[in-house]
Amino acid sequence: MKNAIQLVAACAALVLASSTFAAGNHAGGHDHGDASIGQPGVASKVTRTIAIDMQDTMRFTPSEVRVGKGETVRFVVTNSGKTQHEFHLGTPAELKEHQTQMASMPGMVHADPNQVSVAPGKTGEVIWQFATAGNVSFACLVPGHYEAGMQGTVHVGAKP
Repeated sequence: MKNAIQLVAACAALVLASSTFAAGNHAGGHDHGDASIGQPGVASKVTRTIAIDMQDTMRFTPSEVRVGKGETVRFVVTNSGKTQHEFHLGTPAELKEHQTQMASMPGMVHADPNQVSVAPGKTGEVIWQFATAGNVSFACLVPGHYEAGMQGTVHVGAKP
C-alpha cells in the first residue's frame, strides 16, 4: 500500500511538472512566441498609431492594414458594439489553436502582448513590432466571431 501511495505521488508530481513546462507563456496554456509575426513593441519606439473598430456585424474596420518590416505600431482598438470582442495578432495556425481553446473555455479573459479583449463601448491597445515581411493575421476569437468573418490582415512590407 505504501508503494502504491508513493507511486501515485510520483505520477502526480510528474504530471504537474510537465504541465508547467507545457503551459506556454500564461495560464491559458498557449504560447504566442512565433517570431515570424514579430514581438511586443516598446511604446517609445511607436512610429504610428492605427485605429481599428470592432463591430457587432462581426467585422473589423479596416480589415486590412499595411506596415513596414521592423515598424512598431500602436493599434488602438475600439469596440463600438454591444458584445465583447478581441483583437488578436497571430499566424493562421496560432489563431485556429487559440479559437479552439476559447470555445472550450467560454469567458476566458487574458492579457497577452499580441491581443486585447475589449468590452462594449471601450478601447484597448496592442503595441507590436513586425519583424519580417509577409502577412500577419488578426481576428476576434470570441466563440462564433471568427467563423462569422471577424478577421483581417496586416500586410508587412519590406520597408516602413
